[in-house]
Amino acid sequence: MSDDFEKILYHDVIESIIAAMEAKDYHTADHSRRVGDMVLELCPLLGLSIKDTEEIHLAAHVHDIGKIGVPDYILSKPGPLSEMEWSIMKMHPVTGADILSHSSALEYISKIVKHHHERWDGKGYPLGLAGEKIPYGSRIITVCDSIDAMLSNRAYRSALTSQECKEEIRKNIEIMYDRSIAECVLSNWEYIVEGRKHNADNK
Repeated sequence: MSDDFEKILYHDVIESIIAAMEAKDYHTADHSRRVGDMVLELCPLLGLSIKDTEEIHLAAHVHDIGKIGVPDYILSKPGPLSEMEWSIMKMHPVTGADILSHSSALEYISKIVKHHHERWDGKGYPLGLAGEKIPYGSRIITVCDSIDAMLSNRAYRSALTSQECKEEIRKNIEIMYDRSIAECVLSNWEYIVEGRKHNADNK
C-alpha cells in the first residue's frame, strides 16, 4: 500500500466520522469545524511541524465524536444540565477515544481526543491530568474549543463578546489553559479567532 493511498484512506476515514457527527448533531459538527480552523492557524505559530499540525487539526475536527453516544434529549436540552445529565455528557471524550482507537492509524488522535477536557490545574476530566501530563495537542484544542463555545450562542445564554472571551482566556491561564498556548492565541487573536467561520444558525 503506497503512502499516498494510506493518506487518502486516512482522510476518508476522518471525513466519514465527520459525516456521522453531522447525522447526529449538525451544530456539534459545525462547532468542530470552527475549532479545527483555529487549530490549523494556531499550530504553525506554536512552531509545530506540518505533520503534527495535520494530526492535531484532524483531532480537532473529531474531538466531539463521542457525543454520538450522548442521548439526544441531553444534547438538545434548552437549559443547564442536571448532575446526572452532566455525568453522562462528561463521558464523551472517553467514548470518542474508544471509537477512534479501533483504528491503529488513529491512535495518536484518539489520545488527543480523550484528554481535550483536562485542565492545567488537574480539575478537568476524564482522568484529572495536570500541566504537561496533558497531551500537547489536547491542550491546544482545549483553548480553541473554549473560545468557540464562549463566542457561540447557547439555548441558556448569549454569546460572549470578543473582549469578554479574551478576558476569560487570560484569567484562566495556568488554571484551565497552558500559558504558552493561551498567550499565543491572545497575541494573534485577529488572525486565529476573528476569522473563524460561523454557521448562520449559531450567530
